[in-house]
Amino acid sequence: MAQATAPAAQPPRVVLVTGASSGVGAAVARQLAAEGACVAINYRRDRELAEAVARDCRALGAQALVLAGDVAIEADAEALVAQTVAHWGRLDGLVNSAGVTQFVPMQALDALNAADFQRLYGVNAVGAFQVCRAAARHMGQGGAIVNISSVAAQTGSGSSLPYVMSKAALNAMTLGLARALAPRIRVNAVLPGMVEGRWMRDGLGEAAYQQVKAAYAHTAALGRIATPEDIADAVCWLLRPGSAVTGQLMVVDAGFLLGKLPSATGPSSDSPARS
Repeated sequence: MAQATAPAAQPPRVVLVTGASSGVGAAVARQLAAEGACVAINYRRDRELAEAVARDCRALGAQALVLAGDVAIEADAEALVAQTVAHWGRLDGLVNSAGVTQFVPMQALDALNAADFQRLYGVNAVGAFQVCRAAARHMGQGGAIVNISSVAAQTGSGSSLPYVMSKAALNAMTLGLARALAPRIRVNAVLPGMVEGRWMRDGLGEAAYQQVKAAYAHTAALGRIATPEDIADAVCWLLRPGSAVTGQLMVVDAGFLLGKLPSATGPSSDSPARS
Protein backbone atom coordinates (compact mmCIF):
# COMPACT_ATOMS: atom_id res chain seq x y z
CA MET A 1 0.00 0.00 0.00
CA ALA A 2 1.46 3.36 -1.03
CA GLN A 3 2.33 5.63 1.84
CA ALA A 4 0.43 8.92 1.83
CA THR A 5 2.60 11.91 1.10
CA ALA A 6 2.32 14.76 3.59
CA PRO A 7 1.30 18.05 1.99
CA ALA A 8 4.17 20.45 1.46
CA ALA A 9 4.46 23.05 4.18
CA GLN A 10 3.39 26.48 3.06
CA PRO A 11 6.06 29.17 3.36
CA PRO A 12 5.31 31.89 5.90
CA ARG A 13 3.65 35.01 4.60
CA VAL A 14 5.87 38.04 4.09
CA VAL A 15 4.35 41.40 5.05
CA LEU A 16 5.85 44.88 4.88
CA VAL A 17 4.54 47.31 7.51
CA THR A 18 5.40 50.98 7.07
CA GLY A 19 5.55 53.25 10.09
CA ALA A 20 6.01 50.21 12.31
CA SER A 21 8.32 51.54 15.02
CA SER A 22 5.47 52.49 17.36
CA GLY A 23 1.71 52.71 17.80
CA VAL A 24 -0.58 50.94 15.36
CA GLY A 25 2.21 49.87 13.01
CA ALA A 26 4.15 48.24 15.83
CA ALA A 27 1.04 46.45 17.09
CA VAL A 28 0.36 45.15 13.58
CA ALA A 29 3.93 43.87 13.25
CA ARG A 30 3.70 42.01 16.56
CA GLN A 31 0.31 40.50 15.70
CA LEU A 32 1.59 39.33 12.32
CA ALA A 33 4.62 37.79 14.01
CA ALA A 34 2.35 35.98 16.46
CA GLU A 35 0.54 34.53 13.44
CA GLY A 36 3.82 33.28 11.99
CA ALA A 37 4.43 35.87 9.27
CA CYS A 38 7.81 37.30 8.30
CA VAL A 39 7.64 41.02 8.99
CA ALA A 40 9.56 43.91 7.41
CA ILE A 41 9.46 46.79 9.90
CA ASN A 42 9.85 50.23 8.36
CA TYR A 43 10.78 53.33 10.32
CA ARG A 44 11.73 56.88 9.36
CA ARG A 45 13.46 58.38 12.41
CA ASP A 46 13.88 56.13 15.45
CA ARG A 47 15.83 52.94 14.68
CA GLU A 48 16.00 51.94 18.35
CA LEU A 49 12.21 51.74 18.57
CA ALA A 50 12.06 49.74 15.34
CA GLU A 51 14.72 47.33 16.59
CA ALA A 52 12.73 46.83 19.80
CA VAL A 53 9.67 45.89 17.74
CA ALA A 54 11.82 43.48 15.71
CA ARG A 55 13.07 41.84 18.91
CA ASP A 56 9.48 41.37 20.04
CA CYS A 57 8.65 39.73 16.70
CA ARG A 58 11.65 37.41 16.89
CA ALA A 59 10.73 36.46 20.45
CA LEU A 60 7.41 35.28 19.03
CA GLY A 61 9.29 32.97 16.67
CA ALA A 62 9.02 35.12 13.55
CA GLN A 63 11.63 36.52 11.21
CA ALA A 64 11.91 40.32 11.20
CA LEU A 65 13.77 42.83 9.05
CA VAL A 66 14.25 46.50 10.00
CA LEU A 67 14.21 48.98 7.10
CA ALA A 68 14.79 52.73 7.16
CA GLY A 69 12.93 54.90 4.67
CA ASP A 70 10.60 57.82 4.13
CA VAL A 71 7.59 56.72 2.07
CA ALA A 72 7.13 60.28 0.80
CA ILE A 73 10.39 59.87 -1.12
CA GLU A 74 9.74 57.75 -4.21
CA ALA A 75 13.16 56.09 -4.19
CA ASP A 76 12.74 55.13 -0.52
CA ALA A 77 9.30 53.65 -1.16
CA GLU A 78 10.68 51.56 -4.01
CA ALA A 79 13.67 50.47 -1.91
CA LEU A 80 11.51 49.28 1.00
CA VAL A 81 9.73 46.83 -1.26
CA ALA A 82 12.88 45.82 -3.14
CA GLN A 83 14.76 45.07 0.09
CA THR A 84 11.88 43.03 1.47
CA VAL A 85 11.65 40.93 -1.69
CA ALA A 86 15.44 40.54 -1.87
CA HIS A 87 15.52 39.26 1.72
CA TRP A 88 12.67 36.73 1.54
CA GLY A 89 12.09 36.27 -2.18
CA ARG A 90 8.43 37.24 -2.02
CA LEU A 91 5.87 39.74 -0.76
CA ASP A 92 2.37 38.74 0.25
CA GLY A 93 1.04 41.72 2.15
CA LEU A 94 1.49 45.42 2.75
CA VAL A 95 0.25 47.59 5.60
CA ASN A 96 0.54 51.33 5.02
CA SER A 97 0.72 52.61 8.59
CA ALA A 98 3.19 55.47 8.07
CA GLY A 99 1.40 58.74 8.75
CA VAL A 100 1.98 62.28 9.93
CA THR A 101 -0.16 65.14 11.15
CA GLN A 102 0.04 68.54 12.75
CA PHE A 103 -2.29 69.80 15.42
CA VAL A 104 -4.06 72.93 14.20
CA PRO A 105 -7.62 73.85 15.26
CA MET A 106 -10.03 73.19 12.40
CA GLN A 107 -11.22 76.80 12.34
CA ALA A 108 -7.67 78.23 12.23
CA LEU A 109 -7.50 78.51 8.44
CA ASP A 110 -4.91 81.28 8.46
CA ALA A 111 -2.54 79.05 10.43
CA LEU A 112 -2.13 76.76 7.39
CA ASN A 113 -0.19 77.14 4.16
CA ALA A 114 0.40 75.05 1.04
CA ALA A 115 3.50 73.43 2.51
CA ASP A 116 1.41 71.99 5.36
CA PHE A 117 -0.91 70.27 2.90
CA GLN A 118 1.96 69.05 0.72
CA ARG A 119 3.82 67.55 3.68
CA LEU A 120 0.82 65.62 4.98
CA TYR A 121 -0.32 64.53 1.53
CA GLY A 122 3.25 63.52 0.73
CA VAL A 123 3.23 60.86 3.45
CA ASN A 124 -0.43 60.00 4.05
CA ALA A 125 -1.62 59.77 0.45
CA VAL A 126 1.20 59.98 -2.12
CA GLY A 127 3.58 57.98 0.06
CA ALA A 128 1.02 55.23 0.53
CA PHE A 129 0.43 55.13 -3.23
CA GLN A 130 4.14 54.85 -3.95
CA VAL A 131 4.54 51.84 -1.68
CA CYS A 132 1.35 50.23 -3.05
CA ARG A 133 2.57 50.62 -6.62
CA ALA A 134 5.96 49.10 -5.81
CA ALA A 135 4.42 46.25 -3.83
CA ALA A 136 1.86 45.40 -6.50
CA ARG A 137 4.65 44.52 -8.95
CA HIS A 138 5.77 41.67 -6.68
CA MET A 139 2.54 40.32 -5.20
CA GLY A 140 0.99 37.22 -6.66
CA GLN A 141 -2.56 35.98 -6.60
CA GLY A 142 -3.97 36.43 -3.10
CA GLY A 143 -1.90 39.48 -2.19
CA ALA A 144 -3.42 41.95 0.24
CA ILE A 145 -2.95 45.62 1.08
CA VAL A 146 -4.39 47.42 4.10
CA ASN A 147 -4.15 51.20 4.43
CA ILE A 148 -4.46 52.83 7.85
CA SER A 149 -6.81 55.76 7.43
CA SER A 150 -8.98 57.58 9.99
CA VAL A 151 -12.61 58.31 10.85
CA ALA A 152 -11.55 61.95 10.46
CA ALA A 153 -12.02 61.43 6.73
CA GLN A 154 -15.69 60.67 7.37
CA THR A 155 -16.45 63.22 10.08
CA GLY A 156 -14.51 66.10 8.49
CA SER A 157 -12.93 66.83 11.86
CA GLY A 158 -9.57 65.85 13.29
CA SER A 159 -6.14 67.06 14.28
CA SER A 160 -6.04 69.46 11.33
CA LEU A 161 -7.73 70.12 8.00
CA PRO A 162 -4.76 68.86 5.94
CA TYR A 163 -4.85 65.60 7.91
CA VAL A 164 -8.59 65.17 7.32
CA MET A 165 -8.19 65.80 3.60
CA SER A 166 -5.17 63.50 3.25
CA LYS A 167 -7.05 60.62 4.86
CA ALA A 168 -10.06 61.23 2.61
CA ALA A 169 -7.66 60.98 -0.33
CA LEU A 170 -6.30 57.72 1.09
CA ASN A 171 -9.82 56.32 1.28
CA ALA A 172 -10.49 57.23 -2.35
CA MET A 173 -7.18 55.66 -3.35
CA THR A 174 -8.13 52.48 -1.50
CA LEU A 175 -11.31 52.14 -3.53
CA GLY A 176 -9.54 52.91 -6.79
CA LEU A 177 -6.75 50.41 -6.19
CA ALA A 178 -9.22 47.74 -5.06
CA ARG A 179 -10.69 47.90 -8.56
CA ALA A 180 -7.40 48.36 -10.39
CA LEU A 181 -5.62 45.43 -8.70
CA ALA A 182 -8.52 42.96 -8.57
CA PRO A 183 -8.74 40.02 -8.70
CA ARG A 184 -5.06 39.43 -7.94
CA ILE A 185 -4.71 41.74 -4.93
CA ARG A 186 -7.28 42.83 -2.34
CA VAL A 187 -7.10 46.41 -1.04
CA ASN A 188 -8.89 47.65 2.08
CA ALA A 189 -8.52 50.37 4.69
CA VAL A 190 -9.00 50.44 8.45
CA LEU A 191 -10.32 53.70 9.88
CA PRO A 192 -9.45 54.11 13.56
CA GLY A 193 -11.05 56.70 15.75
CA MET A 194 -9.06 58.02 18.67
CA VAL A 195 -6.39 55.47 19.62
CA GLU A 196 -4.54 55.18 22.92
CA GLY A 197 -0.87 55.98 22.69
CA ARG A 198 1.99 58.40 22.37
CA TRP A 199 0.92 59.96 19.07
CA MET A 200 -2.14 61.76 20.44
CA ARG A 201 -0.58 62.34 23.85
CA ASP A 202 2.47 64.05 22.35
CA GLY A 203 0.38 66.10 19.95
CA LEU A 204 -2.18 67.33 22.46
CA GLY A 205 -0.22 67.34 25.71
CA GLU A 206 -1.14 65.16 28.67
CA ALA A 207 -3.96 67.29 30.12
CA ALA A 208 -5.74 67.84 26.79
CA TYR A 209 -5.20 64.18 25.83
CA GLN A 210 -6.93 62.95 28.98
CA GLN A 211 -9.79 65.41 28.49
CA VAL A 212 -10.37 64.43 24.87
CA LYS A 213 -10.02 60.75 25.69
CA ALA A 214 -12.67 61.00 28.42
CA ALA A 215 -15.06 62.91 26.17
CA TYR A 216 -14.57 60.42 23.34
CA ALA A 217 -15.16 57.42 25.61
CA HIS A 218 -18.27 59.09 27.04
CA THR A 219 -19.75 59.33 23.54
CA ALA A 220 -18.59 55.95 22.15
CA ALA A 221 -21.03 53.04 22.31
CA LEU A 222 -18.41 50.80 23.95
CA GLY A 223 -17.50 53.45 26.51
CA ARG A 224 -13.80 53.50 25.66
CA ILE A 225 -11.32 54.36 22.95
CA ALA A 226 -9.54 51.83 20.77
CA THR A 227 -6.07 50.48 21.44
CA PRO A 228 -3.36 49.82 18.83
CA GLU A 229 -4.06 46.12 19.36
CA ASP A 230 -7.73 46.63 18.42
CA ILE A 231 -6.62 48.14 15.12
CA ALA A 232 -4.05 45.38 14.57
CA ASP A 233 -6.74 42.70 14.99
CA ALA A 234 -8.78 44.26 12.19
CA VAL A 235 -5.75 44.72 9.93
CA CYS A 236 -4.57 41.14 10.34
CA TRP A 237 -8.06 39.82 9.65
CA LEU A 238 -8.15 41.75 6.38
CA LEU A 239 -4.71 40.39 5.42
CA ARG A 240 -5.64 36.74 5.85
CA PRO A 241 -5.53 34.66 2.66
CA GLY A 242 -8.75 33.53 1.07
CA SER A 243 -10.82 36.51 2.16
CA ALA A 244 -13.56 37.82 -0.13
CA VAL A 245 -13.30 41.34 1.31
CA THR A 246 -11.93 44.13 -0.87
CA GLY A 247 -12.61 47.82 -1.36
CA GLN A 248 -13.88 48.26 2.20
CA LEU A 249 -13.33 51.13 4.64
CA MET A 250 -13.57 49.36 8.00
CA VAL A 251 -14.25 51.65 10.96
CA VAL A 252 -12.68 50.55 14.27
CA ASP A 253 -13.60 53.31 16.71
CA ALA A 254 -15.21 51.61 19.73
CA GLY A 255 -18.58 52.79 18.46
CA PHE A 256 -17.81 56.51 18.45
CA LEU A 257 -19.53 57.22 15.14
CA LEU A 258 -22.43 55.02 16.19
CA GLY A 259 -22.83 56.72 19.54
CA LYS A 260 -24.93 55.66 22.51
CA LEU A 261 -28.69 55.46 22.72
CA PRO A 262 -30.16 58.64 24.18
CA SER A 263 -31.53 58.32 27.68
CA ALA A 264 -35.27 58.08 28.22
CA THR A 265 -35.33 61.73 29.22
CA GLY A 266 -33.43 62.84 26.13
CA PRO A 267 -29.82 63.82 25.54
CA SER A 268 -27.89 64.85 28.60
CA SER A 269 -27.00 68.51 28.78
CA ASP A 270 -23.40 67.61 29.58
CA SER A 271 -22.95 65.19 26.64
CA PRO A 272 -19.80 66.23 24.77
CA ALA A 273 -20.13 67.34 21.20
CA ARG A 274 -18.32 65.14 18.69
CA SER A 275 -15.12 66.60 17.33
